[in-house]
Amino acid sequence: MSALETVLIVLAVLALLGVIFEDVIHINKAKITLFFGTLSWILLFLASDGQGETAAIASGLAESIAEIAGLWLFLVAAMTFVAYLNKKGMIENLIYLVMPTQVSERKLLFLTGLFCFIFSSLADNITATLVSCSLILSLDLELKKRLQFVTLVVFAVNSGGVSLITGDVTTLMIFLADKVEILTLLTLAVPASITVFVLAVLLSRGLTGTVVLTARKNEIRPVDTVIGLLFLLTILSTIAGNALFGIPPVLTFLFGLSIMFLVSRFMSDDSDLDPILEYIRIIEFDTLLFFLGILLLVGMLKEIQALQSLVAIYDVLPPLYANYLMGIFSAVIDNVPLTAALLKAGITMSPGEWMGLTYAVGVGGSLLIIGSAAGIVAMSKIPGLTFGAYMRYLAHLLTAYTLGYAGVFMLGRFIN
Repeated sequence: MSALETVLIVLAVLALLGVIFEDVIHINKAKITLFFGTLSWILLFLASDGQGETAAIASGLAESIAEIAGLWLFLVAAMTFVAYLNKKGMIENLIYLVMPTQVSERKLLFLTGLFCFIFSSLADNITATLVSCSLILSLDLELKKRLQFVTLVVFAVNSGGVSLITGDVTTLMIFLADKVEILTLLTLAVPASITVFVLAVLLSRGLTGTVVLTARKNEIRPVDTVIGLLFLLTILSTIAGNALFGIPPVLTFLFGLSIMFLVSRFMSDDSDLDPILEYIRIIEFDTLLFFLGILLLVGMLKEIQALQSLVAIYDVLPPLYANYLMGIFSAVIDNVPLTAALLKAGITMSPGEWMGLTYAVGVGGSLLIIGSAAGIVAMSKIPGLTFGAYMRYLAHLLTAYTLGYAGVFMLGRFIN
């Protein structure tokens, strides 16, 4: 290993440590990964030996940028839809529309898990978690019961996202790498939903009271309803277009976004007060910049052929066991860089085994409160939710994760 390769690997490790200890060093992980990601490629160019090597590095960078652009554009389109619907209060209205005004705590736990599972499949995990945390905080629950609710929220949000490319970034990454088909991914909803129900049963002990929900109605205009329906139609068209005609999902979603802009222009009269393009500016660009930095780092590691050590576990263990362990690792190591590294490392697996990895890295982060974006958001919003408090339910979470992974394995055998 050359001195340059050693330096670049150290930079990648520092970036990963910065992500893990973000709450300790108080530096946003997007800033850290973007700094180290761009710096590592600059060092590669500075240390290149001749035009041939420079051209090879430029080709590798162009490949990484193309992959990042596809991911970015898809997420920008999807997140703009969600930002608009959330700002207009449609998501909050939907909650109080489907929730009864008076309900037992036990039944509300199951309804909350179901809502989180479905909603996180359509929207991003962070929005689903924020909405669910607002609901929990509106209830007059003691700390222990509040923790039971939020534990289910984190697991259900992460479980819901694995079956649709709109729900989880790692699922989208694995799909864009042509490892699984879009209709095959939908079958993950079956074992994932069952394990959310199982976890709700495990967590429902001690929930014997009754709660009253006070509905907060937001005024919804016709244009808002049309855009909400357009969002659902865009998701369905993305699935159908890719399955039947091979249309890239990013193209369908950008087309849906363009229709959203036109609908807003011709159906509303507040273009000066609330211009539709403003919603692109309020999406979570720190999340997008984090993905950019991570994928630049992983692309660099691929360029210097440093990813082989990561896949050594697949040389020792069959994919069935290796994928399960990767899910547990994703509770400590952010699942985005972990998934990106595994995809770049060139692992050969069957479609069913790739499904197992999709479930593992998507849901495994739920085992620790710091293991997923949903957990981090919940910890920042729910008083009393700490690393140790969440750990009390580790056995429940591990049981649900293991059952879900076993269900995906059986599903994979059928698909293979």
